[in-house]
Amino acid sequence: MATEVLPDDRALRCGRRERALAQMEAHDLDVLVLGRQANVRYVAGAPQLWVAGTRPFGPTCVLVRATGAIHLMSTWDEGVPDDIPRENLYGLAWNPLNTVAALKRIEAASSAQRVGTDALSPTFAELLPMAFPNAQLIDAEPAMRAARRIKTSEEVMMLRQSVQVAESALAAAVAELRPGVSEQKLTGVLLEAMTAAGVSTPANQDAVWVTSREHPWRRVNGDGCARSGDLVAFSASALADGYIGEVGRTWPAGRPVGVANLYQRWNTLWNCLFAACRPGASADDLLGAYRAAGEPLPPMPVARGLGMGFDPPVVSSHLPQTAAGERLEPGMVLAVTGYVWEHAVGAVFGREAVLITSDGAEVLTKSPFWEEH
Repeated sequence: MATEVLPDDRALRCGRRERALAQMEAHDLDVLVLGRQANVRYVAGAPQLWVAGTRPFGPTCVLVRATGAIHLMSTWDEGVPDDIPRENLYGLAWNPLNTVAALKRIEAASSAQRVGTDALSPTFAELLPMAFPNAQLIDAEPAMRAARRIKTSEEVMMLRQSVQVAESALAAAVAELRPGVSEQKLTGVLLEAMTAAGVSTPANQDAVWVTSREHPWRRVNGDGCARSGDLVAFSASALADGYIGEVGRTWPAGRPVGVANLYQRWNTLWNCLFAACRPGASADDLLGAYRAAGEPLPPMPVARGLGMGFDPPVVSSHLPQTAAGERLEPGMVLAVTGYVWEHAVGAVFGREAVLITSDGAEVLTKSPFWEEH
């Protein structure tokens, strides 16, 4: 595993930056002030420190539309791309007025008319007008979401690699599945394998659970150990080089009885879901796939964008108007979830990474499903 902090590949970061600048043009933004870590890395190409939980907004990265210049909050230049000169770095300051002073020195600060931010705090709602005295503050998150929803070819390559890491970790955990093994042990195996592949940041730590035979959408009550015939769900999610790759599968522990029909139901559902993954289709068609297969809609999103952290769209039964307003476009990468359940048997859960192409869709995940022999 590499220990040196390196910037993202030039083609990768330049392609993303071009999309961000295009959205600044479309939304008439003179300056973009970013604080969300995924947005900062998307534009700057410099790896950011990922931490659990939330953090207050801070102006971490500034992009100037007229020149394409990037200014980055960083106390050192390790991992900073060579197209961000050292004089464009400004340090973290305990006193926010020092940060404002650094922003004032940006060449477009005094002339900018529209400044977009991807978030805002009460403190910086008062301080940013001091740095950009002639500007109107605009919500720039719609612009960033529009930029990030379509992946460049280099981004698709990164997502393929992160999916491979997730799949290798899932395979290691499935190999340890047997009656009596605990969910915690299988989760540990999965996370250890992910780390051995060079990724120490899982996107989801609740990676293994024994599905309930009594209640849909739940894990089994008890000691957390798999018993013979239990259906065990695996959800591997890796954050590799800033991109999240996901895969989900369900495997039985020991000798399963009466599960073949449930797996067949999942296959029928998946065929309907995959048929809905086509360019120009409404995202609402993914919800309709469950209805077409005769399955109840799950409480979790049926599909959501994969990329750097949260990417649109989010297709959920709880957000029907949002789903109806979204159109699938070539270059989107989705995590698509299929879930079926039967009383006294359990659930079959599966999640696939799907790339929307110009003429259909490509499934990026290759992990096998259980088959009855």
